[in-house]
Amino acid sequence: MFRSRLALAALLATGAALAFSAPALARSHDVELKLRIAAPPPGPRVVALTFDACSGAIDRRILDTLVTNRIPATLFVTHRWLKRNQATMAILTAHPDLFEIENHGDQHVPAITDTARLYGLKTAGSLEAVRNEVEGGASAVRQATGKAPRWFRGATAVYSPDALDAIRAAGYSIAGFSLNADMGASLPATTVAKRIAAARSGDVIIAHINQPGHPAGKGVVDGIQRLIEKGTVFVRLDDVQTEASR
Repeated sequence: MFRSRLALAALLATGAALAFSAPALARSHDVELKLRIAAPPPGPRVVALTFDACSGAIDRRILDTLVTNRIPATLFVTHRWLKRNQATMAILTAHPDLFEIENHGDQHVPAITDTARLYGLKTAGSLEAVRNEVEGGASAVRQATGKAPRWFRGATAVYSPDALDAIRAAGYSIAGFSLNADMGASLPATTVAKRIAAARSGDVIIAHINQPGHPAGKGVVDGIQRLIEKGTVFVRLDDVQTEASR
């Protein structure tokens, strides 16, 4: 009996340690929205390229590919990224026909109120903090571009239901996606290229443009080149009707 109690205590202690050491995951009712282009026309594939700029720098491999090939894209930028990348913003704003600049938040804080951490990031924790994150990012975009953002995509692109309602009530559309190209710029180049090249008409693609030191950026470029070769039509989110789902 004594040994069995010791075994049970050890098992419980191990489970507790694992619970505290494992990264927190989204609760089952938290939301990662899907977003697609509504009713893409027949003919060539139509896709929307969207890029997150969370912090860090700019991946010129991707940016130069977009500019050289005249490919429109929607960029979601944080306030903290904007502060460190004024030279890049000058390039983006010099091409208003190509780049739509939207809101990725103030400090890249997930719009989550029911979990303390998500994928290693400290979450907002309250609706007041969610609103501060959204409006801080929006103010920075307005200052940088002279235009108010219409779309919001939060850090991790996961939302607690109350945060989702509050962001929409503030007048923002939530930018989900239907194809995750690089999993936070963590995938190998060959995998990223294959994912992008396999995009279906109507897909909204998410990738990252702020990690120039990661192999994923080369995969983004290679994938875009394959889409170009297949006659793909690229659009920005504001250029098309979209449909969101859970």
